[in-house]
Amino acid sequence: MKQGKNSLNHDSLDLLDSYDSKNKANHEKYKNQGSDKMKNWEKKKLGDICGFVRGPFGGSLKKNIFKPEGYAVYEQQHAIYDQFDDIRYFIDENKFNEMKRFELKTGDLIMSCSGTMGKVAIVPNEFKKGIINQALLKISPSNKISNVFLKLWMQSESFQESLKNYSGGAAIQNVASVAILKGIEIPLPPLPEQQRIVSILDECFAAIDKAKANAEQNLKNAKELFESYLQGVFEKKGDGWEEKTLKEVCAKITDGTHQTPKYFDDGIIFLSSKNVTSGKIDWENIKYIDEKQHIEMHKRVAPRIGDILLAKNGTTGIAAMVDRDVVFDIYVSLAHIRVLDAIIPDFMLYFINSPIAKKQFNKRLKGSGVPNLHLEEIREVIIPFPKSKEAQQTIVRKLDALRAETQKLEAVYQKKIADLEELKKSILQKAFAGELRGGKPAEPKTEKSRRDGKIIKNKINNNKQTPKG
Repeated sequence: MKQGKNSLNHDSLDLLDSYDSKNKANHEKYKNQGSDKMKNWEKKKLGDICGFVRGPFGGSLKKNIFKPEGYAVYEQQHAIYDQFDDIRYFIDENKFNEMKRFELKTGDLIMSCSGTMGKVAIVPNEFKKGIINQALLKISPSNKISNVFLKLWMQSESFQESLKNYSGGAAIQNVASVAILKGIEIPLPPLPEQQRIVSILDECFAAIDKAKANAEQNLKNAKELFESYLQGVFEKKGDGWEEKTLKEVCAKITDGTHQTPKYFDDGIIFLSSKNVTSGKIDWENIKYIDEKQHIEMHKRVAPRIGDILLAKNGTTGIAAMVDRDVVFDIYVSLAHIRVLDAIIPDFMLYFINSPIAKKQFNKRLKGSGVPNLHLEEIREVIIPFPKSKEAQQTIVRKLDALRAETQKLEAVYQKKIADLEELKKSILQKAFAGELRGGKPAEPKTEKSRRDGKIIKNKINNNKQTPKG
């Protein structure tokens, strides 16, 4: 099979079993080696080896003081996405000098402190001079600790567990207390050992990142294979096909209640567009209304098995079929579609979820804020279909079979990606337990430094396996 846009790259990946089996086979040996190495390790409080500066109070950086250019104001996004280029806010020199305490220097770490918390980035050699805002913490390592070693440790479960322990086991919603962070202890080896560990982790993580990128591309390609075939079905119309608007082939195209309901802990199921965003109805994350509201809503819309629900607000153009014989009501964010006899419901569902329909929906989107499909626009969408119901059923059977195969592939790659993330966590844990072997400081490319990463890399380069199913 040629490697095209929608082909699958089977180059990557079964590195997990090999890595785990080799480590299990020699576990005791390397565990003891790790214990020997850790004899030279110390336990240090972060406050003893790093400087900490929490970002200024929000009132110090009001939007009216920002300038079109000048000194950068670094935000949460720079820690979360580990980048220092995309800058939205600037201050002038006077404000910068006033807030010198919050200035960033090359080699500092920044950590996100609210919302998406605990994300860490290292300030690079070349960056725009500036300060942190209120949602960041600046950490300045002393010469006793490598900033890369510190960043890797802060990405480990050990650090996250320490945060929980120091906060009495409660989930931290906002890392407000610098005192808590200063008191956390880090296992600290001598600098040459820190450099050796960083060298090994760099090697391992480069291999894992490559494998993960391949798995993510394969996942994308698996989805595109089905989308490409689905598009072809409705583009390459054969003999006996015709085109009509949805209003001509549907008995009903309406939407749910326009009133925000009062919710209860149980009662009648109430669905919104959030319940169909995967292409199947999510019956787990649901809300409930009482009987009184239900009676009024059911006068407008009474969905039943075989009907189609289309998301028309927010995440638009995704549809799912009612696959349960249950009583429920819907919100205005869902369109309710019931087909006439000319088209079978499954064929209609595949069409609505096809690139051909999505293109028409996108042309009809209304509103400058949240995307919104109006009912009259949905009714005017044109559907191509074979007049023969038998031909429609044949197409549905083929699409069902292909969808089942691509879903198997998607599951394989989704699991692969999750396993690679777990492997990364496992290696980090080994690193800070002193269990990584091989490598020499300041020589990251030597054969010894590759021992842990080599197991992974060999599988990537030599085992080109096609996943089953």
